[in-house]
Amino acid sequence: MGNTSSMLTQYDIEEVQQHCNNAFSQQEIVSLYERFCQLDQNGGGFVSGEEFLSVPEFAVNPLSQRLLTMLDGLNFKEFVAFLSAFSPRATVQQKIEYGNGKVTFNDMLDVLHDLTGQFISEHQREQVLTKVLEEAGYTKESLLVMSDFVKILGSSGLKMEVEVPVD
Repeated sequence: MGNTSSMLTQYDIEEVQQHCNNAFSQQEIVSLYERFCQLDQNGGGFVSGEEFLSVPEFAVNPLSQRLLTMLDGLNFKEFVAFLSAFSPRATVQQKIEYGNGKVTFNDMLDVLHDLTGQFISEHQREQVLTKVLEEAGYTKESLLVMSDFVKILGSSGLKMEVEVPVD
């Protein structure tokens, strides 16, 4: 898969679609490929963190620095697989598989800080997170694995779903 949309074959599209567990239609994959090619400014077949930061919506996202560690150097197939984790068609398990498999209280607190900024104090963030964990049967010291995280998501009513624009 090169860096122009004319180089994306039907076989490539089907392979990528299978790789992302059909989270995207074939037309969406073509649109994502065109966007990937726009991001791949040097035409090397990989998108760097710097190239991702050229997207204004990404650059201003409070989680962009965290996401960059996962995104830097992705090829197209990896790019689509990553984006599929944010698709409403992906299962919770597929969404969680992009982590390292374990989440600590401090990991969750860091993300909560990134999302809330200065709107709530560190103490308030800790209180909220502690309460959510306790309601799900965990403590601050718990090292959560995927099944624990799924349980907490389910008990809190949270959804891991983001609309991924492809045009």
